[in-house]
Amino acid sequence: MLAEWRTQLSAVAERLTQTRETPAPPPGVERSRTGLGFIIVIALALVMLVLVAIAPMGLEEQALFGIATCASLLVMRRFANRYLVLAMAFMSMAVSTRYIYWRITATTGFTSPLESVLGWILLGSEIYALFVLAFGYVQTSWPLHRRPVPLPDDVGLWPTVDVFIPTFNEPLSIVRDTIFAAMSMDYPRDKLKVWCLDDGRRADFRRFCESIGCGYITRADNAHAKAGNLNNALLNTKGEVIAFFDCDHVPTRGFLQMTLGWIVRQANMAVVQTPHHFYSPDPFERNLRIEHQVPPEGRLFYGLVQDGNDFWNATFFCGSCAVVRRTALESVGGFAVETVTEDAHTALRMHRKGWNSAYLDLPLAAGLATERFAIHVGQRMRWARGMVQILRKDNPLFGRGLSFGQRICYLNAMAHFLFALPRVVFLLAPLAYLILDINIIRTSAFMLLAFAGPHLFHTLITNAYVQGKYRHSFWNEIYETSLAFHLLIPTLKTLIAPNSGGGFNVTSKGGVVEKDYFDAKLLRPHIIVCVLLVAGIVLGALRWWWGVPADVKAVIMINLTWATFNLIVMLAVLSVGRERRQVRSTVRVEAELPATIFFPDGRQTGAWTLNLSKGGGAFRLEDPSLADHAEKVVVRLPCGQQDALFPASVIGGAGGPLRVQFAPLTLEEEQLLVAAILGRGDAWTGWEYGPIEGPFRSMVRVLGVGMGVLFSRGRREGSRQ
Repeated sequence: MLAEWRTQLSAVAERLTQTRETPAPPPGVERSRTGLGFIIVIALALVMLVLVAIAPMGLEEQALFGIATCASLLVMRRFANRYLVLAMAFMSMAVSTRYIYWRITATTGFTSPLESVLGWILLGSEIYALFVLAFGYVQTSWPLHRRPVPLPDDVGLWPTVDVFIPTFNEPLSIVRDTIFAAMSMDYPRDKLKVWCLDDGRRADFRRFCESIGCGYITRADNAHAKAGNLNNALLNTKGEVIAFFDCDHVPTRGFLQMTLGWIVRQANMAVVQTPHHFYSPDPFERNLRIEHQVPPEGRLFYGLVQDGNDFWNATFFCGSCAVVRRTALESVGGFAVETVTEDAHTALRMHRKGWNSAYLDLPLAAGLATERFAIHVGQRMRWARGMVQILRKDNPLFGRGLSFGQRICYLNAMAHFLFALPRVVFLLAPLAYLILDINIIRTSAFMLLAFAGPHLFHTLITNAYVQGKYRHSFWNEIYETSLAFHLLIPTLKTLIAPNSGGGFNVTSKGGVVEKDYFDAKLLRPHIIVCVLLVAGIVLGALRWWWGVPADVKAVIMINLTWATFNLIVMLAVLSVGRERRQVRSTVRVEAELPATIFFPDGRQTGAWTLNLSKGGGAFRLEDPSLADHAEKVVVRLPCGQQDALFPASVIGGAGGPLRVQFAPLTLEEEQLLVAAILGRGDAWTGWEYGPIEGPFRSMVRVLGVGMGVLFSRGRREGSRQ
């Protein structure tokens, strides 16, 4: 049986990694420590950066400098390899640093207290953005693209594994799929134990676990929330390695064999993290109708950032879809309980202790995305509070044990969640001139274009190239703007008082949106800003039309363009708040599997699945005529290492695919069906999202979804099953 597992997993691994190539690191750079050559390269680069930034130039020279660097960037982009990408990032930083230096030294001659306050707030926000840009370039400078390594041929060398599935208030209908799939993973039975960690102390969960042979652990209280739940389980188990899955994250059969190789190969390997992949659309994908067209919001982190972290030995533990060595956890006293993001904080502590980490950009488990925008906002608020808490309590810049790269990667992850204030400032800044007639950038329009134009162009084009298949241009503005007003107070409050802001909150999953509605309460600040932007645009246009000097017209036009862009982004955010009716209680997963359909009169036909859920599925029949007038069928599906039969009722199929609804399932049938739908080793091999879009096409798409809030697109999902 083990030989069969390994043959199947090798085929899956080949499909998952056949297009992945691990580039050699640049000379002088080592993953786990900072070498002398690397220090010299960085020092020389910084000297060049400073010289470029402070070089004095007049308007014409600066304009020529901007045109030359932008043209060079476009040429480099056409032939870019990894070294040219580094050069593009360096050029981008040089141009942006020059812009910020010019802003500080030449545009701050404010003439009133209000102008001074608003001007310095804007400049401070731009400086923050420059640092985040620089940290991001370092963090993603050389994505490692690590491949899985096989476990030893001697099964006796394989570690014992405890699987932790923590739950608090989630319904059993969600948790049972994860438990079924975890118990079906291809691993020796005597080395694997699955545990449901029920912090809700629910009798039906205990009965279910006992009925299928799953371990059940609970405790008398909920001290320290999820971290306390996990620490309690650590005390009551003894596996050498622990696999973690959020209660809605369903692992594939090969999860352990694809991840544990690095744990066995390297004695100092503490964590092997895999992506958080979701088989249901998130609120942006569903409400904006962009599923499979635009990469989902989390793809940048799990597709590029974590791969970049891996180069620096700074992969974060994300709480789920990962394996962790028990001794590494014990060396830091278990999970950190001082913050509400216990996973990242614990990873930081393990890195300080000298443990290594790894990231496999392979979708080996899949879960449910948040159903509604309001739930998404609540989840991100918790993440933001937790990362800011770590920044205050265990700042990665200070203390021993971290390399240069690890400090930068952790710092950028934490600083990212401070984006709320700068984002709000950038949204409102053009209104200072359009409505209040306050010039918070004291310079001429032409000097501003000469300096800001190249800065924005380089940032846009370089990020479009580096992030192209992970996040399309301008979508970051939508994602951050949608959260900015809700994260503003919690993050600032936590930055000042890290123990404030409430405790751990569980992200609700598995709900249903029963009708279309617009979440006006949640989007109230966005609506107000939209009204202000429209007012500013109208007033600015009237001033421009009534006749003002040419230099004033140029300033008005710059602010009008800025405000119009902000309005387009805000309209897209409002479209996210238009919740679309979700009519299926079980998510249909696209899958192309061989099947056989048996009819009551004894006839049968081969078929291929189009989609499947625990409620039913759609099938393309080899002989569609056999389905005419059929009311009942039996479906045979491949379920892991065996086929299984599922009685079903026909609910549609005349002139098209056969659609069926499965009869009530036994526990054994339910486990087999979960293995067929979500537990297949190759279940998520086709998880890339749509073609890469250039900035122009991406802007057109953003404009289109923004118009969706003004013009209804009332298509709803099909019948529930």
